[in-house]
Amino acid sequence: MKVLVVGNGGREHTLAWKLLQSPKVEQVTCIPGNGGTAAMEQCQNLPLNAEDFEGIGRFALVNGIGLVVVGPEAPLAAGIADYLKHQHLTVFGPTRLGAQIEASKAWAKALMQEANIPTARAAVFTELDAAQAYVQAQGAPIVVKADGLAAGKGVTVASTVAEAQAAIAAIFEGQFGKAGHRVVIEECLVGQEVSVLALTDGITIRPLLPAQDHKRIGEGDTGSNTGGMGAYAPAPIATPALMERVQTEILEPTIAALQQRNIDYRGVLYAGLMITPDGSPKVIEFNCRFGDPETQVVLPLLETPLDSLLLACAQKRLADLPPITWKQGAAACVVMAAEGYPAKFRKGDRITGIDDAEAQGAVVFHAGTQIKQNSLVTDGGRVLGVTAVGDTFDDAITQAYAAVDCIQFEGAYYRRDIGHRARAIESTSS
Repeated sequence: MKVLVVGNGGREHTLAWKLLQSPKVEQVTCIPGNGGTAAMEQCQNLPLNAEDFEGIGRFALVNGIGLVVVGPEAPLAAGIADYLKHQHLTVFGPTRLGAQIEASKAWAKALMQEANIPTARAAVFTELDAAQAYVQAQGAPIVVKADGLAAGKGVTVASTVAEAQAAIAAIFEGQFGKAGHRVVIEECLVGQEVSVLALTDGITIRPLLPAQDHKRIGEGDTGSNTGGMGAYAPAPIATPALMERVQTEILEPTIAALQQRNIDYRGVLYAGLMITPDGSPKVIEFNCRFGDPETQVVLPLLETPLDSLLLACAQKRLADLPPITWKQGAAACVVMAAEGYPAKFRKGDRITGIDDAEAQGAVVFHAGTQIKQNSLVTDGGRVLGVTAVGDTFDDAITQAYAAVDCIQFEGAYYRRDIGHRARAIESTSS
């Protein structure tokens, strides 16, 4: 089978890498791909835009693509799955209606409330004065969210009323463009966050291993929110008992609620959860695609061929597959970012040392790179995801950082405390 992966980030490099491990996958094409996918055997990049549905569809039809896997949320929200299915192509990824679960936080919140899915109390506003008056009445801490897609940066966890009101003003003044036409204001949940990526064919839903992301730019979980500075899996806090609750209280009711709206949801349902101090899972937000960098730690532990899972979801036969199997051990990913990220960042700096890093046993997934004049250079805020698998969290984290030490580019920044919670839990239980 030939597979087409839409996107150019670390998530898409990981998907292509994992798909090519299957004996049934002969070729992967990435649109547009990055410097990492360009260098893989049996993988090619095609310089089309991820929003060029017509061009993507034409290429897939002419080249006999058996499965299209859509990585990013923006083309899903714009209806790429609808367009390609209309061309009689097999697509892994929800339709435009289904993608609203990420594309509109207000829509997702209404769905959760209707289905009695545990989540934070919230209110939705379209006017600045009303939103700021609400915050004044509620007090802080409080969470302010742009309603639409903001590349993981549209959320402010405000510790003061003044900070919340400034965030509301910035959203309504156009900080996130069309994503800021509405504001969702939520109570501030406390606890530990866990990412549960689940595969679904619209009827059956199966969770992958739980992961934990590090969203803040600074060590000790300080500073601005980012798309994610590192991750590890499986998250120790997500015990089998907790995962059973996630399945019955969150994942299955969400699929049922989508069915009630006549939405045929085939793809990833990614539940960003807060595990509260009493051990209960609550939904912070849903995403309609694989997480980044969670994918970089979940897929290296997957033993079941990825193509068989994605194809079963696209063809509505996930229930026919045996249980998903996993490797023993743990995986850790450290994101190396460009200087200035998540604000304005550098581009075009030469990257060296990746071969040395992979000689340490790590896998280096490219997130923001491209090849220019035969050199690998930086081309995004998050540049690389350096991933390692080990028997223990300590092994995986130590190996990932040893690999990071081999890689150089001007202004490289990374957190030095990725996996600190897992290490602490592991050391107390051993």
